Amino acid sequence: MSATVCISDVEKSYRAVRALRDVSFELAPGRLSALVGHNGAGKTTLIKLMLGLIRADRGDIRVLGEDPAAGEFAGRRLLGYLPENVAFNAALTGRETLAFYARLKSIKPATAWPLFERVGLAAAADRKVGTYSKGMRQRLGLAQALLGRPRVLLLDEPTTGLDPALRQTFYEILDELRDDGATVLISSHALNELEDRAEHVLIMNRGRLVAQGTMTELRTISRLPIRVGIDLAPETPTPAWMSGPRGAASHGHVMLVQDDAQKMALLRAAAADPDVRNIEIAAPTLDELYAHFLQSQETAA
Repeated sequence: MSATVCISDVEKSYRAVRALRDVSFELAPGRLSALVGHNGAGKTTLIKLMLGLIRADRGDIRVLGEDPAAGEFAGRRLLGYLPENVAFNAALTGRETLAFYARLKSIKPATAWPLFERVGLAAAADRKVGTYSKGMRQRLGLAQALLGRPRVLLLDEPTTGLDPALRQTFYEILDELRDDGATVLISSHALNELEDRAEHVLIMNRGRLVAQGTMTELRTISRLPIRVGIDLAPETPTPAWMSGPRGAASHGHVMLVQDDAQKMALLRAAAADPDVRNIEIAAPTLDELYAHFLQSQETAA
């Protein structure tokens, strides 16, 4: 299936600051992608370009096959957006707020009411937004982003202010949208949340896209070691198969292997040893991959 978002050789500057430098990637339907990077890496600028709020200095941007900055961008109603800091009129109720945004998308307000239940605001729908907590305002922001069954959903730090239970509900909603064929992009610093959820990761640093791919692809590219912890029966001497240049048996018998082939060879040896009581495998985390690719770019610069 063709990509819903195509970014090709995009550059953007704010006077002397080069916010984006030669950035290219595609976002596919039915996939949750993560956009990660420190503050100032260019994430918010990318999202604004995809929304058509600003124009690139160079390059091409296509969202649902169109230029989002064009005056007649027909796909605008099929976009959902949740900014990092949501701001609503405090004098309006939650229901009045959602009705306002529904009308902007030419949606009948009544069709939006089920969203209150979906984001956990059913009991507060007719309260003024000024009485909402930060987490409640964030949930209201998510509800407005979900209006009209969006085909592209752009979320900037979406779980800020949500408790663990609501975070779980939030990701369940995203899973439903993804399964329905929507393109979901999350910009976030919560790398531990995204590690097991993102099917595609984009790593930004100083306006450049320094790496992209699935977690498996990023681990392969990085060549970071895989940690394999092996527990032996009490008072068992270190077996010969645990020694060698590729592994380091230390206290706790933690070994490092460089790739899946070495990992599988080690596991086969461990499985054949009756003194092995447990095996724990820890592949490089998204935090570790992020730090690795940023350091690699800094070293090459």
